[in-house]
Amino acid sequence: MSHAQSIFTRCVLRLVKGLEVLLVVGMAVLVVDVLWGVFSRYALGEQTRWTEELAVYLLVWISLLGAALTFREKGHLGVDYFVGKLEPSVRRLSAIFVEVIVFAFSAFALVHGGWNLVIKTFASGQVLPALNLPMGYVYSVVPISGVVFCLFAFEHLMAYLSVDFDLKTSPQFAEKESE
Repeated sequence: MSHAQSIFTRCVLRLVKGLEVLLVVGMAVLVVDVLWGVFSRYALGEQTRWTEELAVYLLVWISLLGAALTFREKGHLGVDYFVGKLEPSVRRLSAIFVEVIVFAFSAFALVHGGWNLVIKTFASGQVLPALNLPMGYVYSVVPISGVVFCLFAFEHLMAYLSVDFDLKTSPQFAEKESE
């Protein structure tokens, strides 16, 4: 592994740890928020105005960032039955192809499209009614998660393109070899 790859890997690992902490904190805040909303509705007779809005947008942030983290761990569902039947060299090519597609989609749709959405939303002055925050903050998770997806796709590509990469030890294909 080159020095640049080593630095990149360390940065990615720090990002992963940061995302994990952020997601745990976000989930904890979401649970407390929902519990407070239920308590205020049934015990106090009127639900606190901001609890539902906060819960919805926390769920959006947790979902997009959690999806990126799950992508890194190759935890998403996939129909790879036929890919598992291919020769190892062809499997490697298909894995590279998939990562390039994910990178391109993330860069174009999430980063580029999300950035445009955030800019236009801030420019329009749209504000969340209950929380009184600019809606652009909510939408900013789209380009952020896109950047994270791109980094993780690049990390996967580096692994697939490395000379010493072995499909038999790759989590994505390890089960296929044992069948």
